[in-house]
Amino acid sequence: MIQKPAVSETKPYQGNRSKVARWAALSAVSIFFAATIAAQFVAHDPGVRTGSVDAGQPLYSLGQTPGASNFFTDGSTRFQEVESVQNGLGPRFNSNQCASCHSQPAVGGSSPSASVFPFVGPNPETKIYNLDGAQNTLPSFITPDGPVREARFKFFLTSTGSLSAIPDGGVHDLFVISGRTDAGACAIKQPEFAHHLALNNVSFRIPTPVFGAGLIENISEETIMANMRANGFAKQSLGISGHPNRDGNDGMISRFGWKAQNKSLEIFSGEAYNVEMGVTNELFQNERASPDEAQRGGLSAACKLNPTPEDATNLAASQDSGVPGDASQFAMFMRLLAPPTASLVSPGGTSSIASGRQIFVTTGCALCHTPTLQTGPSHITPALSQVNGNLFSDLLVHDMGSNLADGVTQGAAGPDEFRTAPLWGVGQRIFFLHDGRTSDLLDAIQQHTSSGSEANGVIRNFNNLTPQQRQNLLNFLRSL
Repeated sequence: MIQKPAVSETKPYQGNRSKVARWAALSAVSIFFAATIAAQFVAHDPGVRTGSVDAGQPLYSLGQTPGASNFFTDGSTRFQEVESVQNGLGPRFNSNQCASCHSQPAVGGSSPSASVFPFVGPNPETKIYNLDGAQNTLPSFITPDGPVREARFKFFLTSTGSLSAIPDGGVHDLFVISGRTDAGACAIKQPEFAHHLALNNVSFRIPTPVFGAGLIENISEETIMANMRANGFAKQSLGISGHPNRDGNDGMISRFGWKAQNKSLEIFSGEAYNVEMGVTNELFQNERASPDEAQRGGLSAACKLNPTPEDATNLAASQDSGVPGDASQFAMFMRLLAPPTASLVSPGGTSSIASGRQIFVTTGCALCHTPTLQTGPSHITPALSQVNGNLFSDLLVHDMGSNLADGVTQGAAGPDEFRTAPLWGVGQRIFFLHDGRTSDLLDAIQQHTSSGSEANGVIRNFNNLTPQQRQNLLNFLRSL
């Protein structure tokens, strides 16, 4: 009799069944952990984009315009000069150098921070308040790792120190020259910031980046208005309106500053020189008292230490070597300053950035932060002429609601209205929103929603995205 094999015919089947069971168990565990990880994933700001920084460079092809590169270099040098009282600093000031406020990630940018880049050093305002013997006290809202800030008061005070009903809105400089070795007998005092803070009467502004400012200046009014009228149904459905701020004299669209209050880079430069550093110039020729000091009769004669304007065109120079004053050269430097180049790979990779760019459009972000506006013909340089400015702004002012309202009216921009902030270079920004209240890009987005804000519908769309979609959008923004 033939004996059957000792090995059971069922064993191979049982072995396969065991393998299937183990595979199924492992798959279930993998799916469980994947689901758990997905459930725990929360979109987050990837942070300031590092790597190579091309910000602070002149416009491409600038060298094709004779003399333009020299103007850029000269303007950049002046932008970084440190002012003394003899050169016009004060009597009231926020800083002593343009570049101290506009330095992140390069000259022309926004506020630096020691907490993010320790090698940059602390907030420069913490280093100049007592420079050269000045007797200033550092206000509580100026900290070493915080943003550079200017302060505005919403209302004037009464004679008893309480709030009046008269709007103020002007810049109250942080520091005075009193006590400095170069200040003579000038003896004026800082504003009583602690008292105004207790009355909730202070609003803040941080420096706006000026990259690509010449392109913004050269976008025609017709282009801005046509873009305002575009996508009307989509804007209406999301509650977006917006309107231009206009110059009070010629009625034309103004476009620089947090409320688009300045029409041109010349005015923007001259005003900043006078308001932020106290330097009189050919556009703003008078020594500046504080707004409340001006109402009481003006500045003490002992604080008017120089003939005015302190910055002026060098009329004694020869025809070939004559150069305009600092304010004009500041404007030319900003006019010829290129916008930063966006990254295609960082952060998150090419696929995430591309997806985020599309989501930026579908959620409605692009309805205000218009990706591209074309410049008009330029008489200054071909580098400004009929090129695409990828600024991500419509240059209009919008109602941003009660949460962001600063209580200040400038021109046609009311106390809760702000210009759509250009986003080129936002990947390397440290502080966000007009007052620098956050360094978290995700938080800055969420701060756009509050009672009355035109962004409420867009933020609702953003919050309905999946965590990964929100991350892709954040990666896209940080790639800019």
